[in-house]
Amino acid sequence: MGGIVAFTLVAGLGTAWLAANVVSARSDLETTRDAAVRARTALLEGDTTSARSAASEAVDAATDARNSTNSPIWRITGAVPYLGSPLRTVSDITDVIYGLAADVLEPAVNAGASLAPNQLIQGGRIDMQPLIDARPVLATTSVAARNLNSKAHAIEEPALGGAVVNEPLAQLRDQTHELAGLLTNTEIAARLLPPMIGAEGPRSYFLAFQTNAEARGTGGLLGGFGIVDADNGQVTVPTLDSNQDLPFDAAPIGIDPQYDALWAPRNTTSDFRNANASPDFPTAARIWTSMWQGVSGQQVDGAIATDPVALSYILGATGPITLPDGQVISAENVVETTLATSYARFGEDTNGRKQYLVGIAAAVVTAMSSPGNSPQELAEAVGRAAAEGRLSVWSAHPAEQEILATTKIGHVLPSDPAPYAGVVVNNAGGNKLDYYLDRSITYSGGDCTGASRTTTITVSLTNNAPAEGLPPYVANTFRRDVPYATNESIVYLYATVGSTFRGVTVNGLSAFGIQNGLEKGHPVQGVYVTTRPGETQTVVWEVEEPTSSGIPSLPVQPLVDDALSRIELPTCG
Repeated sequence: MGGIVAFTLVAGLGTAWLAANVVSARSDLETTRDAAVRARTALLEGDTTSARSAASEAVDAATDARNSTNSPIWRITGAVPYLGSPLRTVSDITDVIYGLAADVLEPAVNAGASLAPNQLIQGGRIDMQPLIDARPVLATTSVAARNLNSKAHAIEEPALGGAVVNEPLAQLRDQTHELAGLLTNTEIAARLLPPMIGAEGPRSYFLAFQTNAEARGTGGLLGGFGIVDADNGQVTVPTLDSNQDLPFDAAPIGIDPQYDALWAPRNTTSDFRNANASPDFPTAARIWTSMWQGVSGQQVDGAIATDPVALSYILGATGPITLPDGQVISAENVVETTLATSYARFGEDTNGRKQYLVGIAAAVVTAMSSPGNSPQELAEAVGRAAAEGRLSVWSAHPAEQEILATTKIGHVLPSDPAPYAGVVVNNAGGNKLDYYLDRSITYSGGDCTGASRTTTITVSLTNNAPAEGLPPYVANTFRRDVPYATNESIVYLYATVGSTFRGVTVNGLSAFGIQNGLEKGHPVQGVYVTTRPGETQTVVWEVEEPTSSGIPSLPVQPLVDDALSRIELPTCG
């Protein structure tokens, strides 16, 4: 009995000691995290003194955490099978925390003090030298952050004490993932931005404003465009116009054999209205810039695309604009104004409406260059647009494009074999009803045991357009037999490379692909779908795809709605 009591007492003291040290390490983790957040906030505000102080505090807290988990008794106890597993996990956590604070955060803050938005942007001009000077440190810290992110995700969850340890482990993984992404993106910007905004000579870019009310692969129909000039950090937009200056019958160009075979029936390289039917932005950019060169003779250095939702984020940072007629355009009404009410206002005056929309775009561009703006808020607005796929960039310079292709703003259709389900809606009615379209997409499938597995991609489209009251230009379609306000779409699925389509249904009834082929190795199938006002149509593809390694991807086409997307597919390999 005495031995049992002694064992219970020792076990109880051991558990209390473990809990106390884990709580201490967790407190240090929280201190480190809070200090890191303060450092980032201060840096964005240009407060370099506070940023360095917070980074130093983070290093001190991380050092305390590592010291408390590297004592001899901790290491000896951690070596005990099963019982020592939580100690080993906490030691691994604190090692990563220390690496983040000492090897990433502190040097990044010291080097990045000059990268605060309010110091980079001076009088409407971007000062490129701080970006150039920060490249070496950003290169080192971004690699360190990615390595620590991998190390954090490789930490094993403990066999004992998971309730105490797992939450800080999850927080650490989130923190390392976010920081690795932030530093990688900043390092890429430091390499790309100076030459792209004229550090090595003047540049010009085709700027596309996409109309999401008429869906296309990269977002929406090209509604207006401009030419952006950049020289030594000074960016201007001297040309803005509607799409009426672009051709319907340009001389077609070749992209590649797969693309040409798939999209030739849609005249994508000769008719600007279909130029961005594919979700691959570099392809759309090449077509747009080729068309512009044919019209103007100007060979630009690349292309940029955005949409009214992104403009709403910009207006949230700059504040409202006032048009010459006194109308106020704000973050709250710019999407509805440009994609809905402008059609009722101008009726059949298509040219008047297009010039009105160009005027709004021009006013937003002017507002962005106002000296009274908050650079930090502008940077956050642009970042949000980029994260949602509402900002796309392509460079005609191969070395730059090779880097852009690895980023989210590159919007490149991947050609690797990782699991992939790209769902793309193209408006088939020539109307503006996609403003009222809601989407829900699910990518699900079996396990990783066989050489292939069956996956299911379910797409639900809901037409929220009113059954009456819309202008004919918005609600009518090319076909006389389609009822008023009916949404006509061709819904495309880009399946995993090497896949085979086994069947497709619309509302449970067997359907067929009206367009089939390949693009960058992805099997592509398009299905025609009509959705009356207030109704939902559900398209279900069954696909046999290789059981390939890699994280499954389900990209979301940037339309007006906030599409619901879910991946219910295990990661293999």
